[in-house]
Amino acid sequence: MTRSGAKLLLIGLFAAATAIPGGLTAQVAPPGSDTVVQPPTTVLDSAPAADSVADAAAGPVADTLLPVPIVLGRDTLGYLHGPAGLRDAEVRAEDLTDRLNELRLRGVSPDSVTVGTDRLPPVVLVQGEPILAVTPADVAAQGVAADSAVALYARVVREALALPIFRDTPREVAYGIALMLLATMLVFWVWRWMAKAQPRAVTFITLRVRRHISAIRFQRFEIASGDDIGRWIRGLVWLLRIALSLALVAIYFPLVFSVFPSTRPIGARLFDLVLDPIQAAALSFLAYIPNLFYIGLIVVVTWRGLIVLKGFFHALERGRITLAGFYPDWARPTFQLVRVLIVAFAVVLVWGYLPASDSVAFQGVAAFLGLLLTFGSASAVSNAVGGVVMVYMRAFQPGDRVQIADTLGDIEERGILVTRIRTPKKVVVTIPNSQVLGSHIINYSRVARDHGIVLHTTVTIGYDVPWPQVHETLLAAARKVDGIMEEPGPFVLQTALGDFTVSYELNAHTTEPERMGMLYSELHREIQTEFAKAGIEITSPSFHSVRDGSGSTIPTMEGREEKADEEVLGEEPEAS
Repeated sequence: MTRSGAKLLLIGLFAAATAIPGGLTAQVAPPGSDTVVQPPTTVLDSAPAADSVADAAAGPVADTLLPVPIVLGRDTLGYLHGPAGLRDAEVRAEDLTDRLNELRLRGVSPDSVTVGTDRLPPVVLVQGEPILAVTPADVAAQGVAADSAVALYARVVREALALPIFRDTPREVAYGIALMLLATMLVFWVWRWMAKAQPRAVTFITLRVRRHISAIRFQRFEIASGDDIGRWIRGLVWLLRIALSLALVAIYFPLVFSVFPSTRPIGARLFDLVLDPIQAAALSFLAYIPNLFYIGLIVVVTWRGLIVLKGFFHALERGRITLAGFYPDWARPTFQLVRVLIVAFAVVLVWGYLPASDSVAFQGVAAFLGLLLTFGSASAVSNAVGGVVMVYMRAFQPGDRVQIADTLGDIEERGILVTRIRTPKKVVVTIPNSQVLGSHIINYSRVARDHGIVLHTTVTIGYDVPWPQVHETLLAAARKVDGIMEEPGPFVLQTALGDFTVSYELNAHTTEPERMGMLYSELHREIQTEFAKAGIEITSPSFHSVRDGSGSTIPTMEGREEKADEEVLGEEPEAS
C-alpha cells in the first residue's frame, strides 16, 4: 500500500468512528439454543417504549402470518410474526437489528438484560430500558407460554450482545486488502491525472473563450478584462477539481469499508450518508417540478403579454391606432404604468410557488420590507402619484416654457418623481412632483404653437401728448422687433387715466415664448428709441422735477450721434 493510500484508510476509519455512532449491522452468530424465536419490535427510548407496548397489545394473535427473519450479518437469529400497531414485521426486524448493533458497539454487557413480565405485553429490557415487546402473535408462533417466550427472547438478546463484532476469515481479509489497495491506487492515479489536466484545461478553455470574448463591457464601462476572464476560468476549473476530488472521497471510503464482511455495514452506512442527501435533494426537486412549471408558465405569459402590449401602445403613440379621448403622448407612460401593474401581479402569483414561501422567516422578511416601504417612502409615493396625475393632466410637455410657482423656464425633464426646469439663466431647478401638483402652472408654449401668446408692457405719457401719436409710436416700435407677429398685429390699450398721466399698454403676439425675455428687452429698447424720435417724454414711473420752463428730458438722437463720434475720435465733448 502506498503512503497516500494508508493515509486515506486512516482518514476513513476516523471518519467512520466519529460520524457513525450507531446503527451498524454486524454479523452475529445464531444463538446456541435449538429453539428459533421471533424477537419483537425495537424500542429506542422510554417514551416510544410505551407506544410500542400499547401497539403490541393490540396486535393480532394468529399463526398464519408470514415470518420475517432477524438477520445479523450472515446469521439469522429468529423470526417475527405480525405487526405491532402500525409497524409491520419487516420494520420491527430492521429496528431490532439496528438496536442490537448499537448496543454491541457501545459494549453493553449481556448481564444487563432483564425481563418485565408485569407489563402488558411483557418486554425484554436492557439496562432498564425496554428493547423488545413480545406480542401475542409472537407468543402464538412459538407455541409456548408468554413467560417462556419472553425468556427465549431475553436469552437471544444476551447471546447477541456477547458475540464479537469482527469475525472475518483470513481469506476474506486478504481479498479485502487486495481490493482496498486496488481502489487506493485507482484513486491516486485519478488525482494525479486531474492535477496534470487542470492547467491544460485552463489553457484550452481560456484560448477558446478569449478568441470570441476579449473583454466584458457595458457601454464604455469595462466589467471584466481579458485577464479577469482568465482568472475566472482558473477559479471555475479549480472548483470543478475540488468537486471531483470530494466525489472520489465519497465513493472511495464506502467502497473500502465494503470489501471486508465485518466492516460492510460501515460501508453501507457511509453510502447512506452520501446518497441520502442526494436522494432527498432529487426527490425535493422532483416534487418541486410542478411549481417550476407554474412559475415558467406565469413568466412566459407575462413576457409575451408585455410584448403584445408594447406593440399596441407603440402603435397608439405613432398614431396608427386611435382611441377617442386618448392622446398619443399618453401611450408611453400608460404602458409603463400597466407594465408595473402586470409585473407586480405576476410576482404575487409566483410568490406562492417559491420554495419556503410559507415559512415564518420568509414571511417575516416580507412583512419587514412592507413596513419599511410603508413608513419610509410616503413622500416618494406622493411624488410618484403626482407624476402620474400630471401625465394625464397634460399641463406641459418637455421643452415647454412654463412658470411653476415662482420658477420660470423650459421643461427639461418630466420624471415620475421630480420635474426639472432650465431657467433663462441656465440654472436647472428640480421640483418634486407633489409640489408641482399643488402649485399653479402657467404654460406659455401650448397656445403659442398655433396662435401665439401676447407680450404686453405699459408706459405712462402726459396728457399734453395726443393719444393717436402715442398709439402710432408704440405700434411702430413693436413692428421693428424680430419675433413679433405681423398677423395678428400689435395693438394698444389705454388702461388707466391717472392724475398726471395716461397708461398705454402695448400688446404684441409672438410664437417664440422661449425668447420671451429677449423680446421684452428689444421691445423696451425700440419704445425708447421711437419715443425719442417723436419727441415724446416718457413719464413712467412718475416723477417730479423743477424746470426753468423750457427744459426737457428727451434725449436728442443728433446729440447722441455727435457725442459718439467725438468719443471715437478721442475728443472731449464740449460742455453745454
